[in-house]
Amino acid sequence: MSESGGIDSFFCEVGMPRPYSNDLRGRAIEAVEAGASRREVADRFEVSASSVINWMLRWRDDRSSVSKPSGGSVSPLEERADWLLTLIAEQPDMTLDEVIAAMRKQRIAGSRSALSRFFIRHKITFKKKPARHGARPSGRGPRAPALESRTRHA
Repeated sequence: MSESGGIDSFFCEVGMPRPYSNDLRGRAIEAVEAGASRREVADRFEVSASSVINWMLRWRDDRSSVSKPSGGSVSPLEERADWLLTLIAEQPDMTLDEVIAAMRKQRIAGSRSALSRFFIRHKITFKKKPARHGARPSGRGPRAPALESRTRHA
């Protein structure tokens, strides 16, 4: 295998690249406004043509060259966080499936995995109930008596 990793291995270790500076964006927009083509500006500032095209679209629509915020999303379950946390406080032995059923009754959309991530974010864990029996050996039960002891042949 070669020492040069693919693009995926690069981003895996470093993360997503940072957006271009607002200064660079502004200078590129000024150059296009002055009459240069988007591709010429891309070559001059050593960025991709699609970047300059996207900056110009944003400039045309919003009159803004500032990069949009990146990363971070908010779960829709956070809107109902008080209800979910109260439900778990009142009935701490509920399972995820029981909470999902309660959510359905309240017409709250959400999946089991989204609910699990919600509880992880809020430092709530679900432990096994103490009334359950521990692990047992998976034996077959008592052995059948040997053939000699069941029948007596003469």
